[in-house]
Amino acid sequence: MIASLANVAPHPGTAAQGSAIVSVRNIKKTYPGGVEALSGITLDFPEGQLTTLLGPSGCGKTTLLKIIAGLLPATSGEVLVGGRTVTGPGPERSFVFQDFALMPWASVLRNVAFGLELRGVRKSEREAIAVGHIAKVGLKGFEYKYPHELSGGMRQRVGLARALAVDSAVIMMDEPFSAVDEQTRRKFQEDLLGLIANEKKTFLFVTHSIEEAVYVSDRIVLLSRRPSRVSTIIEPKLDRSGDPEGIRRDPAYLDAVEGIWQSLKKYLD
Repeated sequence: MIASLANVAPHPGTAAQGSAIVSVRNIKKTYPGGVEALSGITLDFPEGQLTTLLGPSGCGKTTLLKIIAGLLPATSGEVLVGGRTVTGPGPERSFVFQDFALMPWASVLRNVAFGLELRGVRKSEREAIAVGHIAKVGLKGFEYKYPHELSGGMRQRVGLARALAVDSAVIMMDEPFSAVDEQTRRKFQEDLLGLIANEKKTFLFVTHSIEEAVYVSDRIVLLSRRPSRVSTIIEPKLDRSGDPEGIRRDPAYLDAVEGIWQSLKKYLD
């Protein structure tokens, strides 16, 4: 069914369009106690696109994302970013955490500028950059507020601004909208499409939501249940040039959501 709704990559490791900025080669991950999370994952992530990792709960989506980020070691295999082997975190990658991961004692401005501070950027320059990105995510006027003074949605915007401020080529987002209400989540999805168009960066996205994946993604990597393998790669073909809400009413969107659901159901039995 999916093949009739979207292009499906003939080889799971082949980038659909453009050059691959991130390459994952035969990644395996086994946790202490012998729990095998990932089994031979091979993927290419095209530059300038948003690729979503989607699969049944516990299939290793976040594990794979953290391995690419250099936050978690693989048991075997290799990750390349820009042709270089990943051995740990690097300035070409930034991570937006599900739980915001903000410093509670620091202002919004300090939180957003923190990555630049770690890189030794002088204070006036890093704060000017941070102010620009705070405005970009809709938080102008909140520069000197603290995390406890913000809503969950606002805190997530701070996390996104911090990731954008360091100007990394690859931005990884681990279920970034899961902790907010449905109305805020929809607004975030619309804002994300605008950021993708304006920033021209590569986004790697993890979600449990089929609807969200189809709405924001250029490509969706469907993973099997643990030990996870690549099941297929789907490329939704949606017209995003008009009304954002119109995407959700597009028959192609609705058909893609249903097709992916039918593919995932077999992992829930």
